Amino acid sequence: MEVENDSQISEFFLLGISEDPTLQPLLYGLFLSMYLLTVLGNLLIIMASISDHRLHTPMYFFLANLSFVDVCITSTTVPKMLLNIQTHSRAISYKSCITQMYFFLLFSVLDIFLLTVMAYDRFVAICHPLHYAVIMSPWLCVWLVLGSWVVSVLHSILQSAMVLRLSFCAYSEIPHFFCELNQVVHSACSDTFLNDLVIYLAAVFLACFPFAGILYSYSKIVSSVRAMSSARGKYKAFSTCASHLSVVSLFYGTLLGVYLSSAVTQNSHSTATASVMYSVVTPMLNPFIYSLRNKDLKRALNKFLGRIPPSLCSLCVN
Repeated sequence: MEVENDSQISEFFLLGISEDPTLQPLLYGLFLSMYLLTVLGNLLIIMASISDHRLHTPMYFFLANLSFVDVCITSTTVPKMLLNIQTHSRAISYKSCITQMYFFLLFSVLDIFLLTVMAYDRFVAICHPLHYAVIMSPWLCVWLVLGSWVVSVLHSILQSAMVLRLSFCAYSEIPHFFCELNQVVHSACSDTFLNDLVIYLAAVFLACFPFAGILYSYSKIVSSVRAMSSARGKYKAFSTCASHLSVVSLFYGTLLGVYLSSAVTQNSHSTATASVMYSVVTPMLNPFIYSLRNKDLKRALNKFLGRIPPSLCSLCVN
C-alpha cells in the first residue's frame, strides 16, 4: 500500500534547544568545545589502543570500537546544529533529516550493544579467569562487534522505512536539535500507531534486554568478588569494572531520564536539553572516565603523545 504525502515536503525545521537569539553564541561556543573534546579524546583512545601492543586485548578492542562510535554519534548531530546556529537557519532537508535519524539510531544502538559486550568481557575475566583467553578469542571478539553492527543496521533500516511511509504537513517543526525518531514520527500528519508499536518493541529488545544482560553480568561479578578471600584481589577486580560501570550508569541514567521525563512532561524543549546528556556529554566524558584510573591506558597515551614531533605539537598549539 503506497502512502503519499499531503504535500511534497522538502524540509523540516529544527527548533533547537533554545529559540532565544541572545543564547545562540553561547550555545555555539559550548557545543563546538564539547564536540572538539569528544573527537580529540576518543581519537586518542583509539590511537593509543592501536599503537601499544600491550593493549591488544579484548577489553581495549571493544573500548576502541566504543570510542569510534562515540565520535560518530556526535558527528551525526552536532555539526548540523552548529551550522544552523552559524547561518541563523533551522531548516534541514527531508532527505538529510531521514539520513541523520538513520545514522543516529545506528550508532546509538551500537553503543548499547558494545556496552553489553564489554560487560560480558568483564564477566568472563573475573568469573572465569583461567578460561578467559580461550573464551574471549580474537574471532569471538570480531563476531561480537560484527553482530552488533548487523543488528544495528537492520534496526535503523526498519525504523527509517517506517518513517518513510508517513505523510507530513507542509510545515513540520521538530522541537529538537536533531531529527530524533520520536519527534519526527510525532510531527507526522498521518496515523503513527504502527510506528509507535515498532519503536516500543525495539526499545524492549534493543535496550531493555541488553541492560538486563549487563545487570546479570555484574550480579555474577559481585558474587565472584565477594567470594574472594584477598582484599587486594577484590580491589583489583572492582577497579577493572569501575570505568565501564560508570559509563553504563551515565549512559543509561541519562537515557532513561530523558524518556521518562518526556512521558511525564509535554515540554519538548526540556526533553531536547536533557537529550544533550546522552548524545553529547556522555561521549565527551567517556575518554576521561576510562583514562582517569587506568594506568595501562595512561602509559599508552603518554607513549603515543611522546611520538608526536615537537614541531607538530607547536603547530597544534598555535
